[in-house]
Amino acid sequence: MKVIEINDELFNQEVLNSEKVLVDFYADWCGPCRMLRPILDAVVENGKKIVSINIDNNEELAEKYNVSSIPCLILFENGEETKRSVGLISYDEVEKMIGE
Repeated sequence: MKVIEINDELFNQEVLNSEKVLVDFYADWCGPCRMLRPILDAVVENGKKIVSINIDNNEELAEKYNVSSIPCLILFENGEETKRSVGLISYDEVEKMIGE
């Protein structure tokens, strides 16, 4: 299993209609974002759902959720934002953020 790349068209289906999902707002040119990707891939291997959204291609979503710095991780539970982290974080911090 891998991190799923989505766009604004899939956001409702993959995020708002999910029980729990971590959303990674990133950009291809962002060094810390590229460093975070292998960490997120490892967390997905543990059965957690993570989706990525490229802010350059989905500016309206980034604006709607007030993403002004990246990488920005937002945890959604039942369609609502419950946690947020900005910047590069460790595997353990991502796992703690998602919880059970």
